[in-house]
Amino acid sequence: MNEKRQLLIETALILFYQNGINSVGINEVLKVSGVAKKTLYSHFDSKEALILSALEHRHEIFTAWFASKLDGASNNQDLVERLFHALKSWFKGSEPTLGSFRGCFFINSSAEFSDQNSEIALYCQKHKQEVKNLIEQKMSNEDSLLLDAIYIMKEGAITTAYMSGNHDVTDQCIKILNSKMG
Repeated sequence: MNEKRQLLIETALILFYQNGINSVGINEVLKVSGVAKKTLYSHFDSKEALILSALEHRHEIFTAWFASKLDGASNNQDLVERLFHALKSWFKGSEPTLGSFRGCFFINSSAEFSDQNSEIALYCQKHKQEVKNLIEQKMSNEDSLLLDAIYIMKEGAITTAYMSGNHDVTDQCIKILNSKMG
């Protein structure tokens, strides 16, 4: 990938995640990245195209990180513990790969666009489905109800941690899920 294109994507991702997409203009991305406007528009035909590239980049980073945290789970109980311990570590800022915790970039991005059929909203939905599929792939046995419970609690934990600052919500998720699996 072109070095300047990658720099624009990484800069946009950082700024969009920290400040919100609608709060960050193209000029701010250009200023922080040090890239010329002409170069930006040679790689992206619109701000939406840059947003989609930033979402794709975050998706790649997040899913690789998430998969690595779930790798080696010996059973569903171990999977639950690995998953929620990884989230807690992220919430507390101990996952440099993901940067400072500002909630879910995909939930935040989707919330900024009212059209659920926009490319941005659809990409965010795709990300969520791929994360759910990843959890399912790591489960030791097929259990659609347990998959739904893990996924919904993961989403709720991320939102709760961001909205309330309660990073220990993950401990409650582990207790609840373990009591249902036990």
